[in-house]
Amino acid sequence: MRREDVEFKSQGTTIRGHLYLPESPGPHPAVVMAGGWCYVKELVQPEYAKVFAGAGVAALVFDYRGFGESAGEPRQHIDPWAQIEDYKNAISWVETREDLDSERIGIWGISYSGGHVLIVAATDPRVRCVVSNIPVVDGWLTMQQVHGALGFRELEARILEDRRKRLAGGELGTLSMSTAEPARELATWPFPEVTSAFLQLKETVAPLHEHWNTVASVELLMSYDVRPFLRRILSTPVLMSVAERDDITLWEAETEVFNRIATPEKRLFLCRDTSHMTLYSNRSRLEILAEEGRRFLVEQLVAPYA
Repeated sequence: MRREDVEFKSQGTTIRGHLYLPESPGPHPAVVMAGGWCYVKELVQPEYAKVFAGAGVAALVFDYRGFGESAGEPRQHIDPWAQIEDYKNAISWVETREDLDSERIGIWGISYSGGHVLIVAATDPRVRCVVSNIPVVDGWLTMQQVHGALGFRELEARILEDRRKRLAGGELGTLSMSTAEPARELATWPFPEVTSAFLQLKETVAPLHEHWNTVASVELLMSYDVRPFLRRILSTPVLMSVAERDDITLWEAETEVFNRIATPEKRLFLCRDTSHMTLYSNRSRLEILAEEGRRFLVEQLVAPYA
């Protein structure tokens, strides 16, 4: 396996990423990968990409606009529809590479991007298969559940306050991604384990990670729902992985969404005795999901063409 630094344009903005290539001669099948809330490309994803490249599937891991090494303003602003556009333009870039096979492109996502890839699959016919890990599937429900009744009232009030301030001054307000003290500080994801896991990753492998987001990002999340797109995934094979104890992106909602995906070529993998953040902090759990993804990508993108 070897890694290249690459860049491409998405709606005029420079997107930067890493392309992990198998050692064997191409053209290779490829999987396009991006992360979840406030991710940068060095955060967890390289561990998966290396496994996929080792199995003969090239992996493009990129930073969304406004994050990491990619250009774009405002920074740390998470517009899911812009991120979905970045996915599609990454697919277009893969098509330009002679060493990659434009007829064998899969997509992979985790957490927020686990939802994105379902929408991309429904709206981009170039996608040959989908790997969706612990996805966010309904932003409003997720925020309501993780904050509880009183916390959700406070979150809604902050969003309205921010909208009024934007009219007056035009600047985007900010909010911590997570907090170690949810009883004292409002944050998008009020879980101490999110704080400890992401800050540890920042200190070790992902120094460009910033642990905050715009308030407007949360407002956009509250309108995010993958369900209207599921009936349009008619023939694209889907692997969805859920964590048995995931109370962050809500395994019950994920399972309900899986059952609504139209294609019969779908597989649900349950990662037992784990949680959302365990998949970041426990290497053995990460290896389990990486192996499931590898097996599925080889099955869909490699084996039929061998």
